Amino acid sequence: MTSAKVTSIWRYPVKSMMGEELNACKITEKGLLGDRAYGVIDNETGKLANAKNPHKWPNMFQYRAAFIDPPQENAAVPPVRITFPNGSSIISTDEEKDKLLSSSFNRNVHLSTPSSRDVQFEGYIPEEIEELDNKGTIFTRTSPEGTFYDIDIVHIITTSTINYLRKLAPESRIEARRFRPNIVIEVPDKEDFVENDWIGKTLTFGNVQLKISQETKRCVMTTLAQGDLPKDPNVLRSIVRNNAGSFGVYASVVKAGRVSIGDRIEIN
Repeated sequence: MTSAKVTSIWRYPVKSMMGEELNACKITEKGLLGDRAYGVIDNETGKLANAKNPHKWPNMFQYRAAFIDPPQENAAVPPVRITFPNGSSIISTDEEKDKLLSSSFNRNVHLSTPSSRDVQFEGYIPEEIEELDNKGTIFTRTSPEGTFYDIDIVHIITTSTINYLRKLAPESRIEARRFRPNIVIEVPDKEDFVENDWIGKTLTFGNVQLKISQETKRCVMTTLAQGDLPKDPNVLRSIVRNNAGSFGVYASVVKAGRVSIGDRIEIN
């Protein structure tokens, strides 16, 4: 694994909106600095707006979020600019932000940062994936305390899984951004779901250590259109048929530090 390296880094300033590709980023015990720093809360239910439930939030991937200034550790979260599907934008410090967001989403919402209270989100299990259980139903999950994450703190995929799935589903466009990773790792000379063997192991790069906690079970989000990527249920269908629905892994932070493009990785 000494030839493995970090090939791209992503953070998403607002939960379920398009994010930022970075050359380097600080990793804290709460994940990449600034990742999911904000979320849109449905005032009717108290739950997070989330692309996992496209029936309620059909246009989440048409919104983009970027920090006005880079986040700094041990400092207040900087303002974020949100660009709407129609091209207009707001800044999180604008007095009218919640009114404009509510109008755009056609739901009564407000922009929030994580708190110590539990926050839930909903997900939809698509009917068109025959192999899935409970097709056509809505599930509810709770984010880890004090975060807007789905399950664990850092989300990792590899070029091996991307290239392997491209061979399994040649009719689909398989790109990293479909899966909203934080870190993409290049693993040369391997084409397989290599992360399956990483559960319980530790990734070390620079002075950072991440403990792999579990596989990432994929959902309807992987099938949704984003940018020039079309809607494609075959992406999720292929993952379910060939790897029991898993693609990538989640990790917790053992040792904080800085991650940069090109960092070499050890796994043990």
